[in-house]
Amino acid sequence: MKLRYLASVACVVGLTAGMVSAQDCEESKWGAEDTAGSANLVSPERTLEAAKLIKQGKSMPLGIVIDAETPAFAPRSLNLQVVQPNQQGGQKLTQFGYPGNYNDDILQTWVGIGSQIDGLGHLGEKGYYYNCLDEKEISVITGLTKLGVHDIPPLVGRGVIIDMASHAGKDVMEAGEHFGEAEIKAAAEAQGVEIREGDVVLFHTGWTEGKLESEPEAWVSGEPGINVEGARYVASLNPMAVGADTWGLEPIPPAEGDGAFYGHVVFLKENGIYILETMNTGPLLREGVNEFMFVLGQARIRGTVQMIINPVALY
Repeated sequence: MKLRYLASVACVVGLTAGMVSAQDCEESKWGAEDTAGSANLVSPERTLEAAKLIKQGKSMPLGIVIDAETPAFAPRSLNLQVVQPNQQGGQKLTQFGYPGNYNDDILQTWVGIGSQIDGLGHLGEKGYYYNCLDEKEISVITGLTKLGVHDIPPLVGRGVIIDMASHAGKDVMEAGEHFGEAEIKAAAEAQGVEIREGDVVLFHTGWTEGKLESEPEAWVSGEPGINVEGARYVASLNPMAVGADTWGLEPIPPAEGDGAFYGHVVFLKENGIYILETMNTGPLLREGVNEFMFVLGQARIRGTVQMIINPVALY
């Protein structure tokens, strides 16, 4: 499954590479030394405003449960082992002062599986990442020397969901189906959603709820999503992060004329805007919630490019 998917993406990239217009490297609006990108938009004022959105005192996880069977972009995988150190043959740990026993776990995994945040060092173009950082300087096998996810401060602010599936009159959008500026504006207006500077903007397509469990191979082989025009429009509104209930944000196959995953370049490299993938948006929408307080504190492993996450929506 994964090899077939990787081959299909390679084919798509090959077909569209000639149509992608490269962007010149530009210094960040936060200065030549900045590595935080849109995390600079987190502020006490925005946090206090977001807290006012907690009306019912409820919370909802935005991350999904994952395991070794969760499909992922090839060759990513996950393997969990639960062990009982020094307890072979039923031995008890008398050194505890009582006949103790315990479980530990060992996780061998790529951290870009399931619900995840893409850091600013994830995808670039022509050897450069956010704020003109050169791959030769930051891409070290033991961890990024700059733009590591461990350096992202807690992302706290206003979150909004735009239901693109509902706007399209569907429960689940189709693989390759895409939306741009006009569709986003129309859906947001119809649903009473205003995108403000510093927001976390999530798009609901129905893809993960509709496909992940029932058709896992189809789920990871394609997806609906935001096209490059839409990415540039949303980026112009200065959000803190952009995400969706899909594994890769953009449509696969990509919109005509777009490079595969080029929205990643627009958000991460060109604008320093974080990407959130496989967000569990359906349950919130069924609660009638499309505006909430968003809180994320990711695991801080030095130098990581991405990280498995479980943000919380408070409403």
